[in-house]
Amino acid sequence: MKKLILATVLSFVGFMATAQEAATDVQNEETIVVADVQDFEEISVSDLPEAVAAAVAKDYPTASIDKAYKNASNQFKLELSLTDGSSGTVYADAEGNWIEM
Repeated sequence: MKKLILATVLSFVGFMATAQEAATDVQNEETIVVADVQDFEEISVSDLPEAVAAAVAKDYPTASIDKAYKNASNQFKLELSLTDGSSGTVYADAEGNWIEM
């Protein structure tokens, strides 16, 4: 008799779990700005907006900007070198916000 009651309770719990799972609607509204990598043209590092240069100085204090590129959407591709010898590429908009590529 105990097994029958336990089986009934477990069945009920299983049905409730699947019913609740189907009723749950999760919406993820995340905006990612994506730039077309092919459209960048090289510019002089001195032509970078002050906000972009300030963002590099703030977030990468040991980095130097080796090359800078700009696209038609006013987004910037920066090739950086760190004092420890490592290097990398970062992307930013004209306001100095980092963009994921």
